[in-house]
Amino acid sequence: MTLGESDFGFQPSIERRQIETLASCAFVREHTTLLVQGPPGVGKTHLCVGLGVKAIEHGFSVAFCRLEDLLHEMRKDADVAPQWLRRKKYFNVAYLVVDEVGFEPMSHRDASLFFRLVSYRYLRGSTAITTNKSVKDWPGIFAGDEAMTAAILDRLLHKSVVLNIRGRSYRLQWLFRTSGSNFLRFSIPHVVQARTC
Repeated sequence: MTLGESDFGFQPSIERRQIETLASCAFVREHTTLLVQGPPGVGKTHLCVGLGVKAIEHGFSVAFCRLEDLLHEMRKDADVAPQWLRRKKYFNVAYLVVDEVGFEPMSHRDASLFFRLVSYRYLRGSTAITTNKSVKDWPGIFAGDEAMTAAILDRLLHKSVVLNIRGRSYRLQWLFRTSGSNFLRFSIPHVVQARTC
C-alpha cells in the first residue's frame, strides 16, 4: 500500500494537496496526531499505511497495530513501570498507526491503558488513528467515561490533522461497475446488516 496507488478520483473527499503535504512527513517530525475518520472501506487504513511507507523512506521508525492487537500487548504490559515501557515499540516509534478504533467499545481497563499510551506519546511521537466514529461518539468507545474521553481527545486533538473521508467503499466498488448505482442504494443496508449479525 503506497500513496501512489491511491485513487483520488474515486474518493473526492480526500484533497490530493493535503495528502502531498502530509507525505513530506513534517507532521511526523512535529509529533502531530493524524485522525482519519470515515465509514468502512473509504481508504483510511490505506492512507495511514501509505504515509507510514513515506515515513520509513524519510528515516522514521514506524509501527502499525490494529487496536485489538495493541490492547492485547498493552494488557500484558499493564503492570510494567512507565520508565520500562519506553522500550516498547508502540511507545517509542516515531509514527504509530492505530487502526480500527471504535469498532468495539473498550472496557474501563482498556480505555485506561489507551489513555496511558496517548498520554505518553503526546508531543513525543506522531500517532495516526483510523476510526469509523465521530469524536462526539468517542465516550461510547472509552467505556462511557466522559472525563477520560475528554483527556484523550485533549491530547490527540491539541496538535492534529483531522481528515473526514466520505464516499463510497473501495471494497464494494465492483458493485457500481456490475450492477449500477441503483443496486447499491438498495442493497448496501442489507449487506451491512448481514455482516453485523
